[in-house]
Parts: sequence; C-alpha cells; structure tokens
Amino acid sequence: MDIPLWLQSAIQERLERVMSGIERRPELRKLRSEEGSAFEAMFSGTDRTKIPGVMNWEDKHHHKRGVENEHLYIHGLRDGVQLFFTLLDDPLSVSDKR
Repeated sequence: MDIPLWLQSAIQERLERVMSGIERRPELRKLRSEEGSAFEAMFSGTDRTKIPGVMNWEDKHHHKRGVENEHLYIHGLRDGVQLFFTLLDDPLSVSDKR
C-alpha cells in the first residue's frame, strides 16, 4: 500500500514541527549545553584519544539523543491516537475522499 504524497508531506511537516518544539524544550537546552561543555572539555587537551572527557561527552550525547527520541515517540503516539479517534468519529469522510 503506497502512502499518498499529500499524507507523506503532512507527516513530514508534522515531524518537523514537533522536532522544532522538542529542540526548544528547557530540559533539552540544558542537556545540549552540558553536552557542548563536555565536548569542548574533551578537545581542550593535546592527546584527544586519552582524555577521560570523551566518556563524559559520549554519555551526555547519548542521553540527550535518548530524551529527544522519547519526546518524538510520545508525540507520535499522541498523533496516532488523535488520528485514530478522528477516523472513528467520522469514518465516511475518509472513504469519501478515495
């Protein structure tokens, strides 16, 4: 089953709006700042491969990405439930557009 182009565009637009909102969340700003500081500290030395900051930066980076993914997942669930209930509310509107 192919997804119609208009639906693909709508999904992409929604994903971009949600991701933009997630990126502005205060908790992610804090995580991004911590990650950036750890990254800068990691490369302030001369021998970059032996700096303990690499592990610290990597932990913060993965934690930040996990939080972002969690927010995307939750928004996706909410959007799916909203779409489901909208379709249940008026199932004929979908079949009329075919």
